[in-house]
Amino acid sequence: MAETIRRIVTGHDNNGAAIIAMDGEAQNVRVRAANGLTSTLLWAEDSTPSDNSGDIDKADREIGVAPPDGGSVFRIVEFVPDDHSVSNEEMKRELGLDPDDGTPVRHPGMHRTQSVDYGIVLSGEIDMLVDEDEVHLTAGDVVIQRGTNHAWANRGTEPCRIAFVLIDAKPL
Repeated sequence: MAETIRRIVTGHDNNGAAIIAMDGEAQNVRVRAANGLTSTLLWAEDSTPSDNSGDIDKADREIGVAPPDGGSVFRIVEFVPDDHSVSNEEMKRELGLDPDDGTPVRHPGMHRTQSVDYGIVLSGEIDMLVDEDEVHLTAGDVVIQRGTNHAWANRGTEPCRIAFVLIDAKPL
């Protein structure tokens, strides 16, 4: 199981002064049965620009891998070393994606979202595969993934932790 994540969320009191609205362990943690990765949803917005009023926990929801239409998600994902016993269709179903989208599959984790994704490798190493290329990433590397078909392949022996912000994008 992945290390817990402390999440701090700011807000405003009734007079409009800035406050610490939430401070504690992130609660929306999902272990994906298909591939064993742990995904911690930290925040989600349903629109851009976002509405910063109110005091609800916008991570207290069920959501697939893609952001809401017009919105965004922020999560930390811990990728365990690859287990190729899972099918691409099974993985896509669990992520809330169309398992029959017709995209090429060179790794069981291949998928595409209609989003621009900002990823920061926090720890470990991982390979990002696209249709005909790949790149090796280590802690401190960043990736801007622009709606491409891709997969994350942890070919090592240790977990890899990546922070992701996904923002809805226009269809290609």
